[in-house]
Amino acid sequence: MILTWPVVAAVLFGALLHAGWNAMVKSSADKALDTAVIHLMGSLVGIPLLVIVGLPPPSSWPYIAASVVIHIGYYIALTGAYKHGDLGLTYPLMRGTAPLLVALSATLTVGETLSPLSWAGVIGVSCGVLALGLSRHAMDSPRAVGFALTNAVIIAIYTVVDALGARQSGNPLQYVAMLFVLDGWPFAAIVLARRGWATAWPYARQRAPLALVGASASLGSYGIALWAMTRAPVATVAALRETSVLFAALLGTWFLKETFTVRRAVGTAAIVAGVMALRMG
Repeated sequence: MILTWPVVAAVLFGALLHAGWNAMVKSSADKALDTAVIHLMGSLVGIPLLVIVGLPPPSSWPYIAASVVIHIGYYIALTGAYKHGDLGLTYPLMRGTAPLLVALSATLTVGETLSPLSWAGVIGVSCGVLALGLSRHAMDSPRAVGFALTNAVIIAIYTVVDALGARQSGNPLQYVAMLFVLDGWPFAAIVLARRGWATAWPYARQRAPLALVGASASLGSYGIALWAMTRAPVATVAALRETSVLFAALLGTWFLKETFTVRRAVGTAAIVAGVMALRMG
């Protein structure tokens, strides 16, 4: 498997979609409820898609079940990170550490070995992503950092699980459709139990149009990533996907009034260099 330019372009587009729905959650008044509404809408969007593409083979169902459980932890850590820290801090920390963890485990879990140049690319992207997020402000937000780093581990776990599941299914679209149909309900039930129907329903109705956009972006982003992982090494796709941090930094600057510093410019350059190394590796 090699990383071709069409795969690179697709994953970069998916990264933009991923940054978009994360910015939507960060900008909301209730992070947990917004995350629940977005992914509940994703479950509803996944139903007609699943009808069209069909069920994945039974051999991939254990991976889907495991991923649904793992994603509950992901959503809890995600909302905790966004509750206690800026998008420009927490998003890079979550996304920058995970590719290194995936790359380190890829030999044992996926049976892939990266070339030295590919390793340089993974490290370059991860260091650039972390440069975008790490600052003195991180020391002032220990809870945000804790949630973000916890989520990095969770992201690495579900990335490997879903890569194996998508390859086992033989059809990434079937796999991601089934995953999304099931994925939104457990966390939504947890949030509903905490917030109560009287609070959750009016908020969900108000946010439904935006949540539909966010759900479609989330499904599209992850579907592209799983498709790419059936055609290129998992670790390189995982690293390339984290270029979403560039888009998140821009969205945070434009819409959330966060500062784009020289340090972030250096991080951006490191990510671009890492992407080129991944392609050439």
